[in-house]
Amino acid sequence: MGIFIFRFFIIVLITLTGYFFPPFHLAPYFGAATGFLLSIVIVYLETRIRKSQFKVIWSSTIGTLAGVLLGWGLGSIYQTIASDNSTTIFIRIFFLLIMPYIGFLVGTRKFEWLEPPHLLHFFKEKNVKSEGRSYKLLDTSVIIDGRIADICDTGFIGGTLVIPQFILKELQFVADSADAMKRQRGRRGLDVLDHIQKSSQVSTIISEVDFPEVKEVDSKLIELAKQMDAKIITNDFNLNKVAQLQGLHVLNINELANAIKPVVLPGETIKVFILKEGKEKDQGVAYLDDGTMVVVDNSRKMIGQNIDVTVTSVLQTTVGKMIFGRYNGDS
Repeated sequence: MGIFIFRFFIIVLITLTGYFFPPFHLAPYFGAATGFLLSIVIVYLETRIRKSQFKVIWSSTIGTLAGVLLGWGLGSIYQTIASDNSTTIFIRIFFLLIMPYIGFLVGTRKFEWLEPPHLLHFFKEKNVKSEGRSYKLLDTSVIIDGRIADICDTGFIGGTLVIPQFILKELQFVADSADAMKRQRGRRGLDVLDHIQKSSQVSTIISEVDFPEVKEVDSKLIELAKQMDAKIITNDFNLNKVAQLQGLHVLNINELANAIKPVVLPGETIKVFILKEGKEKDQGVAYLDDGTMVVVDNSRKMIGQNIDVTVTSVLQTTVGKMIFGRYNGDS
């Protein structure tokens, strides 16, 4: 309630100022109308600023000031080489209007460019490839999965990992769930983030940017990736497809895991642990460390034991890879 009274007071004060001290030699009533309109504009800008993040306000201000200086410089350069006074005035006004406008847009849409850490990193590492300064957004599923922490520890991921605030809120919501399984998954995700921040070789930042008009977390992540020109790290199939359809680059942990699975060729010998019976007679079933199913002939009697198996064939299915082998006995 207090803020509305304060805004009303500001509007009345500026309107009275325009009445008693009318600008541009206007009549008092026209001066009051001018003051009233200006006060409405100021209050509107104030309401917009209150909804913006500090870093967006700061970067847009810096961008606007840089635009003013650049526009003034370009106009002055043109004035020294032009002879037409009217054209010179037009060009100077054009630069003084268009350059601050461009600076303001850059500051609001690409605010991360003007963050002090990014500027320092740019000047210190200006010869580093762009890939080394790229942003990568983490979604909820890949954080809960946990493998991203091990990948970061190996140093295969470069750039900066960005953890949006709305992802943290979703993780906290899952960690506070009444369901024991969901609660465990949420707490695991928080532990993974803590490990990445403390032990990982990759730098991480928390992004405060949010999109209140967007309800779904995945949609917010896509909007943030567009704004930051960032890649998305996920293992969510649907998010992967939607992001790619919108022209975003996605790093899928599941695809990475499939790419680095060990290659097994027919005729090779592998050691497996026979876990259970197979569907056919005398078949046993084993699993590799990556979850690949191995169906072994003549191994039903070897359930619960580690045996050497000769690979006979490898079948790639829609759900993954299956390996077929044969157990030749003690020999």
